[in-house]
Amino acid sequence: MVGGWETGTGLWIAEIDGETVGACVIVGSAPEYVPSNRLSETYLYFLISDRTCAGMGVGSALVHAAADEARAAGSEVLRVDCWAGAPSLVDWYTRQGFTASDTFTVGENWRGQLLEMVL
Repeated sequence: MVGGWETGTGLWIAEIDGETVGACVIVGSAPEYVPSNRLSETYLYFLISDRTCAGMGVGSALVHAAADEARAAGSEVLRVDCWAGAPSLVDWYTRQGFTASDTFTVGENWRGQLLEMVL
């Protein structure tokens, strides 16, 4: 899967002084486990940042790059999901401009929170 990201067009890498400090992957549609959407979308499928750079805006920069790319692609909404049991993470996404929408369950007990950013 990661190899596909590397050769595709949706992988974004964040660097500080030539060092990789984060990455995100955006795709054209949500994964199967996410409730469907009636708007044209881009999906922020993966987001990670180096915790030694916490507070430096790495994640925010990647989210903003994803939103810019989604707008350029003509999407009406950027969506992302995370573990619903992490309120601080849901809050972080809210501070980035997302609004919490649906919740969903994967398997028997992994509860996800879906968030949307109207573009």
